[in-house]
Amino acid sequence: MRDTASGPRVLLKRLRELMQEPLEPQERLDRIVRDIASNMVAEVCSLYVLRADSVLELYATEGLNPNAVHLAQLRLGQGLVGTIAASARPLNLSNAQEHPAFAYLPETGEEIYNSFLGVPVLRAGRTLGVLVVQNKTMRHYRDDEVEALETTAMVIAEMIATGDLARLTRPGLELDLRRPVSFTGLSFNEGVGLGHVVLHEPRIVVTNLFNEDSEEEVRRLQASLGSLRLSIDDMLERREVAFEGEHREVLEAYRMFANDSGWVRRLEEAIRNGLTAEAAVEKVQSDMRARMLHMTDPYLRERMSDFDDLANRLLRQLMGRGPEDVAASLPKDAIIVARSMGAAELLDYPRDKLRGVVLEDGAATSHVVIVARAMGIPVAGQMKGAVSMAENGDAIIVDGEEGIIHLRPQPDLEAAYAEKVRFRARRQEVYRELRKKPSMTKDGVQVDLLMNAGLAVDLPQLAEAGAAGIGLFRTELQFMVASTFPRAEAQERLYRDVLDAARGKPVTFRTIDIGGDKVLPYFKGAIQEENPALGWRAIRLTLDRPGLLRTQIRALLKASGGRELKLMLPMVTELGEISQAREIIDREVRHLSRFAHHLPTSLKLGAMLEVPSLLFQLDELMKAVDFVSVGSNDLFQFVMAVDRGNTQLSDRFDTLSTPFLRVLKQIADAGARNHTPVTLCGELAGKPISAMALIGLGYRSISMSPASIGPVKAMLTELPLDELQAFFDDNLMAPAHGLPMRALLQAFADDRSIPL
Repeated sequence: MRDTASGPRVLLKRLRELMQEPLEPQERLDRIVRDIASNMVAEVCSLYVLRADSVLELYATEGLNPNAVHLAQLRLGQGLVGTIAASARPLNLSNAQEHPAFAYLPETGEEIYNSFLGVPVLRAGRTLGVLVVQNKTMRHYRDDEVEALETTAMVIAEMIATGDLARLTRPGLELDLRRPVSFTGLSFNEGVGLGHVVLHEPRIVVTNLFNEDSEEEVRRLQASLGSLRLSIDDMLERREVAFEGEHREVLEAYRMFANDSGWVRRLEEAIRNGLTAEAAVEKVQSDMRARMLHMTDPYLRERMSDFDDLANRLLRQLMGRGPEDVAASLPKDAIIVARSMGAAELLDYPRDKLRGVVLEDGAATSHVVIVARAMGIPVAGQMKGAVSMAENGDAIIVDGEEGIIHLRPQPDLEAAYAEKVRFRARRQEVYRELRKKPSMTKDGVQVDLLMNAGLAVDLPQLAEAGAAGIGLFRTELQFMVASTFPRAEAQERLYRDVLDAARGKPVTFRTIDIGGDKVLPYFKGAIQEENPALGWRAIRLTLDRPGLLRTQIRALLKASGGRELKLMLPMVTELGEISQAREIIDREVRHLSRFAHHLPTSLKLGAMLEVPSLLFQLDELMKAVDFVSVGSNDLFQFVMAVDRGNTQLSDRFDTLSTPFLRVLKQIADAGARNHTPVTLCGELAGKPISAMALIGLGYRSISMSPASIGPVKAMLTELPLDELQAFFDDNLMAPAHGLPMRALLQAFADDRSIPL
């Protein structure tokens, strides 16, 4: 019986020798196509490379007219070659000229050839070119010949990816791999970042493609697969209770792929055809991605990213690489490109090297975005396809103001953005000059501009931003970036550092707000919920698990010794929850008093107003607490019945709509009526136009990200408050004028030259 694998192995051995010889790129390509034709007993072998202008150019041929090299061209989708490039699928034809897509190029002299086998040149699922063999006789190429040609195409893809063929490109033209591309998504945090791509889950570049011992490579593959399966099983077992819902589904998908016999068989076949285990994973991953890209089933298309992540995990297992290797080689202007990432993962990167973050998924209120905002890093999200189109080291621009990214930008675009960055720097200088000026409207009304925080990394920005204090300290972020529950001593140390950094300015600590979308992997008490945002979270959870709350309260009381402590309860739904929490606090005060601990000089208890039920007991609420903070993110979500993490709805409803502004005014009026201080600390406070609206509605204290304080203060100092209040008197309760409230507010600002 003929050993059908011997042909591919011989071909790969010859290619390995060719890759090691010191040849010019064109000579190397010419010899590659000659060897392929010889090995496969083909009369023609041709390589077409995809250019940035979506044209496939003939780069090398054996058998066709050699004068057609770099002259013969096909558009993407044109002819058999263009069809293969567009579909990312091979074509195996015994009579090519009968195929409806056949297109004759007279300069090549290929009209006499009948049988045709073409395969896409793929890298990470992207088509970079097409490799073709042809014969005069009518024949159907065997599966092992298709496999051999696909494997050879992968070697050529690496040549293209490493830039070897760039010298063959005619002036003014670029290969597709280097073409500029832009993505439009959503702005998650303002700012502009220019830098170079760092893939959060980097594609490992496989340099050792050809094996010396197939059986040894199969053994390596099986060992790494075994380790991978064990690690997935371990994650599922350790997180059996807490790691539920969507996160668990991802792990179950990983387990399914890792145990898929078809996937493993294809990996082993690629190894026995002469590839190393790493090269086999890359080849099968790229083939699978190309096929899945063209599937119409949305569920299967979503599983594509699961498969990619799993293949990358397997590659790292095989090559013995960890995330620390990436951090060590980080450029000084890194822009992280990720499908998704956690808040803790972002903090693993050195802050001084970060210039921006690009996410394929996520939402403006996800925790990684909250951390990035605290760090002052521009973030653009919902950039579908960015990960597969980017390579480590690519130049990239993140426009966090417009929600746009530019990958491999043209020089003139890069220059325009560089000027934009310089303009922003000059504007930031203006904001810095405003820091020491009173935070007052044009007609002399004081408005406190506070900042939101949650980590030690935020603290230096208190002075830099000129904030009047910390209006919201999210204590749960310390829990989210830790691998286990932070000990009482660690909590106390953080809270004391926060109060020290505030230097007497007010700080409002929100008690731990976990549950819902804030999953702690190590919390064994979590449950699977159909509607987690409406479920067991925040004060509901901590009242049911009072040990958590008691530990935190004790740490806060001890850290605040000799100073004022402002405590805020999240997700309050009814006043009885405030009474229960007050009992726990009083018990901890009594306990510390017995042991002569230094206690706070005063303790003020407040509630977060984010559940609509409180809107129907506003006066009772104002009397039950010392202060109220409006959580506009969740309040808007619940009032408008819109999931704030659902990107399909993110732009449908306006936070400056008349109904929601009326709700906010009711709250401000109730606070004034009961002499209870009210602060708003959601996303609304951070935009000059919405901050202007809040001030007009009666809010005299708003809390935002540190980077927002400068722009909001610049607006505030030019704001004639009496005119704005008259504007709301005329427009808030009156029938609609045909214009949305946002447009009316913009016109108000434009007429008075108020900077927004």
